[in-house]
Amino acid sequence: MKYQLPALSYEYNALEPFIDARTMEIHHSKHHQTYIDKLNEALAKHPELKESVHEMLSNIDKVPEDIRIAIRNHGGGHLNHSLFWELMTPEEKNQKFEGKVADAIVKEFGSFDNFKEKFNAIALGRFGSGWAWLVLNKGKLEIYSTANQDSPLMEGKISLLGLDVWEHAYYLKYQNKRIDYISAWWNVVNWKKVEEIYSNILK
Repeated sequence: MKYQLPALSYEYNALEPFIDARTMEIHHSKHHQTYIDKLNEALAKHPELKESVHEMLSNIDKVPEDIRIAIRNHGGGHLNHSLFWELMTPEEKNQKFEGKVADAIVKEFGSFDNFKEKFNAIALGRFGSGWAWLVLNKGKLEIYSTANQDSPLMEGKISLLGLDVWEHAYYLKYQNKRIDYISAWWNVVNWKKVEEIYSNILK
């Protein structure tokens, strides 16, 4: 099974001025492509493996030891980024915070502002490279962070919303000002996609 770079549903410049075109192009065509290349390279060593990367990350301890780190890093990088692209949109109608997931967030965190404040703190507090997530953990909404390209799947958690806080995601435009990048990103969150993921889980 060879993995390929997923096409974006929008142009590289579609998220400007919040996420610049050059960063999007490099992030998608270079960084994500590298994760895929390294993932395929690792999988080529074990042609007997039939599980998807999703399944392998969900059972990481069962992955052959000689490629386990590669699956964790590059398989995680591929899945994390594939979701990340879909969680952003230039379409204003898809940026509306509404639906079942919005109701659940307000119920769990008290208000959207409280949720956003907690999410920002987690994203800003991640030391080094990693991700900030809103996940379902055994049916309960949770905000937390993972290091590097670790996937929430490795802990049995389901990703609803994720923010890449590796420097390559923002350094060209925001330099070392991660908080400015985080603040800008909220303007392009695809809440319609988050609602779709959440609703499918509830079925």
